[in-house]
Amino acid sequence: MSGKSPVNKSITEMREYHTRYLRAFNSPIRRKILGALKRGCETIDDLQSIIKLNRKTLEWHLTILVHGSCVKKEVKQGKPIYKLTKEGTLVDYIE
Repeated sequence: MSGKSPVNKSITEMREYHTRYLRAFNSPIRRKILGALKRGCETIDDLQSIIKLNRKTLEWHLTILVHGSCVKKEVKQGKPIYKLTKEGTLVDYIE
């Protein structure tokens, strides 16, 4: 046995989840990205036309959103597409 109780591990995992989630939501730019995804944007090109960030910066913000469980990344016809998760739909209640 590792000496750690499952309860402590569970609490630690939940703290990590909430930390990543709050970091994802804590940026006006990322909230704007979530709003664009809600309106139907799916690709980096779609998002760039609305958000007006360079591709590298936009990809960085999307990575934080994926890591924070707000967005899921899928590959469709060889291109990455992004979709809101249930957690990401909270953007409706922020702003």
